Amino acid sequence: MIRLGLTGGIGAGKSTVAKTFVERGAYIIDADKIAREVVEPGSEGLDALVEAFGPDILAADGSLDRPALAAKAFVDDDSRKTLNGITHPLIGARTQELLEAAPDDAIVVQDIPLLVENHTAPFFHLVVIVFADADVRLHRLTTMRGVDEADARARIRAQATDEQRRAVADVWLDNSGSADDLAAAAARVWDERLLPFEGNVRARRVADPIPELVAAEPNPDGPAARLVNRLWAIAGERATAVEITDATRAELRITARDAAASADLTDLLAAGGFAPAGPGVHGSCDPGRPATVRIETA
Repeated sequence: MIRLGLTGGIGAGKSTVAKTFVERGAYIIDADKIAREVVEPGSEGLDALVEAFGPDILAADGSLDRPALAAKAFVDDDSRKTLNGITHPLIGARTQELLEAAPDDAIVVQDIPLLVENHTAPFFHLVVIVFADADVRLHRLTTMRGVDEADARARIRAQATDEQRRAVADVWLDNSGSADDLAAAAARVWDERLLPFEGNVRARRVADPIPELVAAEPNPDGPAARLVNRLWAIAGERATAVEITDATRAELRITARDAAASADLTDLLAAGGFAPAGPGVHGSCDPGRPATVRIETA
């Protein structure tokens, strides 16, 4: 399978892209949905929250009163850490269960509002950012969702900047137009990039680059810098170094810790989207992001 991280600023239109991908066959994992699920009435998570913050965080029907919890959990760093210490492991465990249940040939789309803020971009084969200007998002939040303007501005300010999002983006979907325009753009990404990418990973085949997709690279400096982080995520302790050897051509080098680690990296890189292309050489399976990765042994 391949895993795609989907994110964007609040009000950017991420749900339209998620819906389009699901209609085309995506296996969706919605982080917000999981976060609600793990604190439903009768759950281990809700019991732990009540024990930590008191029974007055419950609504009359026994469900979680989120504003009441927020009033207690966000007053200081210690309270926030307590909240995260309860919910994050439960969210992580449920996410892993859903990943293990996905078909082998799935395109798994993980809808994660704080993907950039949580620094998880390197753990995905591909990251899709849905973009809209802050003023556009503010208008949508206040007119379509009924959010108070001051609250909407605060939420926007609390999230990652456009520059931070662009630094991790493999695909940049601009939602300055209509929802239909965004859905059509998402459908093209699915058909022209994601399906070939998944097929190439499954076949352990280096992609033939598609010039139009390559030209849509979101970062003017190219993909090499973010590929360093992705290769570190794949290699982990098996590598002693991951370096860019040619940024323009997206050529990189992994220095393996030893011969055994080098052998392990062949399969790990193939599963991570870099198919074997020769002894110690791997090429990108993504038709929109050509890259060459060479393995050397320390």
